[in-house]
Amino acid sequence: MEDVSEHNQSQSIQSLQSTILKSENALAQMTQKGANTTLIEKRLKALRIGLSILEHVWNHKPHPYTLGDVTEARSVLTGLMPSIDNSLAKAKEGSPQRTLLIRRIQALELAVQAMDDLMKEEHQ
Repeated sequence: MEDVSEHNQSQSIQSLQSTILKSENALAQMTQKGANTTLIEKRLKALRIGLSILEHVWNHKPHPYTLGDVTEARSVLTGLMPSIDNSLAKAKEGSPQRTLLIRRIQALELAVQAMDDLMKEEHQ
């Protein structure tokens, strides 16, 4: 994985943690309303795996996930990108929302890259 500054590492980890928290809150609200939670649960699991893989690569923390888990999470995270890109295109230049979306995209891209590297290592 390319060299990523400590500042960008910290921002990416914080961004994923924030996204996970928002997703957990959304899941709780959806559960209360009796809505279908399958999609949000799948995304939440993928975000948690992405965060764990980044912490594994950057901070050498162990992760409990199988190659199958990582492969599925990578697919889910990649699938989130177009909707975030659309939101970014609509966000006003210089707005806090735009900054948040840019950091989220960066964090997801780095998580996917780390997953790719991990999968390559497993296949060697």
